Amino acid sequence: MTRTVYVNGTYLPEDQATVSVFDRGFLMADGVYEVTSVLDGKLIDFDGHTRRLHRSLSELEMQAPCSDDDLLEMHRELVRRNGIDQGMIYLQVTRGNPGDRSFLFPDGSVKPTIVAFTQAIPTLADAPAAKTGFKVISVPDIRWGRRDIKTVQLLYPSMAKMMAKKAGVDDSWMVEDGHVTEGTSNNAYIIKGNRIITRQLSNDILHGITRTAVLRFAAEAQFEVEERPFTVEEVKQADEAFATAATIFVMPVVEIDGAQIGAGKPGPVTARLRELYIEEMRKAAV
Repeated sequence: MTRTVYVNGTYLPEDQATVSVFDRGFLMADGVYEVTSVLDGKLIDFDGHTRRLHRSLSELEMQAPCSDDDLLEMHRELVRRNGIDQGMIYLQVTRGNPGDRSFLFPDGSVKPTIVAFTQAIPTLADAPAAKTGFKVISVPDIRWGRRDIKTVQLLYPSMAKMMAKKAGVDDSWMVEDGHVTEGTSNNAYIIKGNRIITRQLSNDILHGITRTAVLRFAAEAQFEVEERPFTVEEVKQADEAFATAATIFVMPVVEIDGAQIGAGKPGPVTARLRELYIEEMRKAAV
C-alpha cells in the first residue's frame, strides 16, 4: 500500500510528493523537524512537540506554517489515512523556496515548506531491544553549538550512528570536554542507587520531550533526579543507564565501549520508568 504523505496543505501518494530544488531545507539544511509517536492510533505528547516546534522556529526566525489546530488535524488525518496503530509521524518545516540560492534569508513573502509522513512501528511499545538493552560506544561531539534547536542538520549524528554500526553496537553517545552530551537521537542517563543523573538543559543538548515526561514521572515515583554532566567513566561505574526519545521511549543501555554497565542487562529502575512512561502516555494520548 502506498503511503499518503502531506506536502504544503495537500495529501497525496508518496511517489507523487515533490519539493523544489530551491527549497532551503534541501540547499542549506534550513529547517526544523519533530517526531511524534503514535500508540493505539493516538498521538503521544503532541502539545510538547508543538511547543518545541514553535521554540525551534522562533530561534531560527522562521514563521509557523499553519495554526496548531491545523497541525493537530493534519497529524490525525495522516494516522487515519495510513492506518497507523503504532509508529510515528515525521514533520518537517523549512524556510521555503525563494526561487534561487542565497545565503541570506528570503523576505517574509516566502512561505515555509511543510511536509509530514508516517512510519509504522508495530513493536514500538514492546520493542525487543528493551528486553536486552542497547550497547553504545563513545565518540567525540563535533556538532554545532545550538543542539537545543531541532534542526535537520543531522549529518554528524548520522555519521556517529554509522560508527556504532561498524563497531557492531546500537548507538553512539557523544562526548565533549570529557562529559557525555547525548546519543545520536536520544538523551542519555545513568542511575546510581535511587538517583537518576542526566545532563542539564542548555544549548548543548536537545530539550527532549520524552526526557521532560520521564523526569516528571521519575520524581513522582520518588526517584531523585540530578541534572549535571557525567563522564564515560561514571557510565561504566553506574548501576544502570538508559536513553530516551520519542521512538524508543525509555531504552536500557547495558554496555559502553565494551564495558558492561551494572549487571549487563536491563535493570529494575529503567524497566519501571519505561513501564510508567508507556502507561501514562497512553492515558494522555490524543
